[in-house]
Amino acid sequence: MGEEILSSAVVVSVREFDPNKDRESVEAVEKICEVGPSGKLSLFTDLHGDPICRVRNSPTFLMLVAEIDNETVGMIRGCIKTVTCGKKIIRQTKSAESISNHVPVFTKLAYVLGLRVSPNHRRMGIGLKLVQKMEEWFRENGAEYSYMATENDNVASVKLFTDKCGYSKFRTPSILVNPVFAHRVKTSSKVTVIKLAPNDAELIYRNKFSTTEFFPRDIDSVLRNKLTLGTFLAVPCNGKYGPGPGPENWAGSEAFLLDPPSSWALLSVWNCKDLFTLEVKGASRVRRVLAKTTRVIDKAFPWLRLPSIPNFFEPFGFHLMYGIGGEGPEALKMVKSLCGVAHNLAMENGCSAVATEVSSCEPLRFAIPHWKVLSCEEDLWCIKRLGEDYSDGSVGDWTKSPPGFSIFVDPREF
Repeated sequence: MGEEILSSAVVVSVREFDPNKDRESVEAVEKICEVGPSGKLSLFTDLHGDPICRVRNSPTFLMLVAEIDNETVGMIRGCIKTVTCGKKIIRQTKSAESISNHVPVFTKLAYVLGLRVSPNHRRMGIGLKLVQKMEEWFRENGAEYSYMATENDNVASVKLFTDKCGYSKFRTPSILVNPVFAHRVKTSSKVTVIKLAPNDAELIYRNKFSTTEFFPRDIDSVLRNKLTLGTFLAVPCNGKYGPGPGPENWAGSEAFLLDPPSSWALLSVWNCKDLFTLEVKGASRVRRVLAKTTRVIDKAFPWLRLPSIPNFFEPFGFHLMYGIGGEGPEALKMVKSLCGVAHNLAMENGCSAVATEVSSCEPLRFAIPHWKVLSCEEDLWCIKRLGEDYSDGSVGDWTKSPPGFSIFVDPREF
């Protein structure tokens, strides 16, 4: 995509990733960048030989590599989709009554992820150049906003995007992670859980969640993706949907939306295990032995339902819960049951963890089981408006809008 002289002696070229010739060099840079601090626990990612796996399922995506003298020294990934950035009120008159409905306001949003620069080539402006080139592609494809996610304490990344690239701190969601035990989690006998067909799930999501910030307009593509293992609806088991654990009286989403129960909850499960695996390195022998002991006890005596630490010290997979929502006084209980279903599904699929990402203001987060030591209570999303010539639309400048109670985390970008 072009060359630029960073200094009198260094010329960097940025071009599109070529899987036929760049795969090995990109993997080498990834490994170098993931070397953790000595004596501390670090999380490593194995992309299974597919450097674009984390954006491959997005509607539009691109990966760029930076080279100096034909040596790969950095890379960046980006994708574009249409999401909800706010809502507006539509008033209709029916039978002499005025009815107000909230409808979503959509915008074209770009996402930056996977920025890496080789440690030997940092502080040379390569990261900045990769971001700028990616933003050029965003603008060419009509994106109005761009955002990125990073750890709140990643000072170098935050400084690059806020000080040099013009991004502003926007949202601080929480990543909640729970280990998968060797025993099944028991769910409430007072809750009926129904696995929905994709069309039923889509109808409920569009009706109940379409005005949620970051809701993807192509939710149908997400729900029908082979990595979505199912969407699960929890309702009271003593209500209209039958007294037992099965969906005997399920009449479909249209009937549900016309007359929903007093409380209900919904979530979907995404299989990250088939995209990439993680591994914790830097653990002491004592930590490993203690973790193994908990697993041995849990496996030998599953009826005790003791919490155990999976083997995070070898490559492991996880599932992501997304689209979590619900209504009613017992919604928290419903969400807790759905999390139990997600845990048991992950156990059946050989995963070691279940994760989700929710707004720090999300009321339902209190029902989501998680271990604090595994979770990130304050992730950081930064956003940038890509052009001042865009219309302010119904919500004005999205970058200046206050946070809502909920966000919709797209599993294709986690």
